[in-house]
Amino acid sequence: MQIGKTITQVILEEQRRHPSATGDFTSLLNDIVIACKAISGAVNHGRLAGVLGSAGSENIQGEAQKKLDVISNNLFLDCNKWTGRLAAMASEEMESIFEIPEPYPRGRYLLLFDPLDGSSNIDINVSVGTIFSILRCPDGVDHPSESDFLQPGTEQVCAGYALYGSSTMMVLTIGHGVNGFTLDQNIGEFMLTHPAMRIPEDTQEFAINASYSRHWDVPTKRYIGECLSGREGPRGKDFNMRWVASMVADVHRVLCRGGVFLYPMDANIRSKGQGGKLRLLYEANPMSFIVEQAGGESSTGQRRILEIQPEALHQRVPVILGARNEVQRVVSYYGE
Repeated sequence: MQIGKTITQVILEEQRRHPSATGDFTSLLNDIVIACKAISGAVNHGRLAGVLGSAGSENIQGEAQKKLDVISNNLFLDCNKWTGRLAAMASEEMESIFEIPEPYPRGRYLLLFDPLDGSSNIDINVSVGTIFSILRCPDGVDHPSESDFLQPGTEQVCAGYALYGSSTMMVLTIGHGVNGFTLDQNIGEFMLTHPAMRIPEDTQEFAINASYSRHWDVPTKRYIGECLSGREGPRGKDFNMRWVASMVADVHRVLCRGGVFLYPMDANIRSKGQGGKLRLLYEANPMSFIVEQAGGESSTGQRRILEIQPEALHQRVPVILGARNEVQRVVSYYGE
């Protein structure tokens, strides 16, 4: 049987393009792969392993945690804290950063992650995922603080996500395009199945939570209204709407067959004093990096997400990403 490229082979081939590479970054990605395999196993066993249901706690966002939220967060920490590749970690589920404990050595990278995106779908067996982002630790910093994580998305070394669905996939960019890998359960390896993923510039599909339509700002109402008007409207074509309520699943669909994903600012979010719904460091930045590397665009409606200077570890922003021409259209409506 012919075996294709594994994710390790693809990462090593990229490492060889950089003669000065030490191998730490490659090893860090392998550590993340192990963590995602472990989370995949927990998600797949579900009720059989007794991991479904509420954990009876809340995260820093004030959201009720599922058992798998806590399990996934701990798996990510446990797989990465002892390796010597990281200086510190930050998670959507934790209020402050996670410092590498003694006696483990500290490395040159910072890891940010959303351990289980879309966890409201866990108990009904709908796709969920893990999102991660890697930054360089500033030179000369041995004990990072929160401020060291507040780097714009353009500084990301790597971003990726794992999707736990009918099959487990990992989608990854290190700044030279986007590749997708599928976990072969028979050999326990992620295999390259979706090389050089690209998002078409045009689309006839959008993803948005329509239950908030009464709160939308005028530019969003205009854009979605035109889509819903179909071939009789100003766009002259019919659109499909999709919404999974898991950013990983919705963005993965955009990467695989095109589309645009919107979680815009609205009156309800604004009334809560929030800058948006999705977290800049754990969701918006890594997904924007992936989407842009696949030929798409990403914006808040008013500015490129990757150029935002973060001000807080759990900062939120509006997100509009996907097909280049559609994102530009929405942005133009905000400009008007």
